[in-house]
Amino acid sequence: MIATAQSMSEKRKEDEANASAVARGNLVIISGCSGVGKSTMIRRLLKEYPEALGFSVSSTTRAPRSAEVDGVDYNFVTREEFKDKVDRGEFLEWAEVHGNLYGTTKDAVEKIIGSGRTCVLDLDIQGVRMMSEKQIAGALYIWVAPPDMDILEGRLRERGTEDEEILNTRLADALKEMTFAATTETFDHTIVNDSLEGAYEKLKSIVQPVMV
Repeated sequence: MIATAQSMSEKRKEDEANASAVARGNLVIISGCSGVGKSTMIRRLLKEYPEALGFSVSSTTRAPRSAEVDGVDYNFVTREEFKDKVDRGEFLEWAEVHGNLYGTTKDAVEKIIGSGRTCVLDLDIQGVRMMSEKQIAGALYIWVAPPDMDILEGRLRERGTEDEEILNTRLADALKEMTFAATTETFDHTIVNDSLEGAYEKLKSIVQPVMV
């Protein structure tokens, strides 16, 4: 019993320390329209700085795309499982996007920050709004934009993962998201991805100074 009580006490202290770390910041929040290339840049950033950065894997109810790995790209869950997590207050942020639920769990972020790394999040606009309302000190917000809508449409078509109806919905949402990003003061930096190499180098130069 004593050992169990001690382990529970130690776990509680660890959770409190991690929660405090989240409140202090150590977060890099990257957002952008679907198809803008932010996921590619994030994967490259994490590969280059594995000791300094950790990626908060989001939970989602959407089906995996080809080559996506459960627990690496997303934590794929059922709608019922997701809603149970919502009811238990496990999410820092969550939203419904194109009919699917997406969310960031507190536990995922706390574990990364507790390990001494800066936590990188890939969020949609709804997630950005929810996170900004929490006013987390030191959180860095980065918006990745396409050069124009025609190029974005071309990239989405090349990806070939959506039918015409969903693609048109994504384009309409992208226009709204770009308008929000252009008029809000939430984002600290904007990167226009007109060249993947150039955009990545800019992202790296922004993130390097805030690495733990």
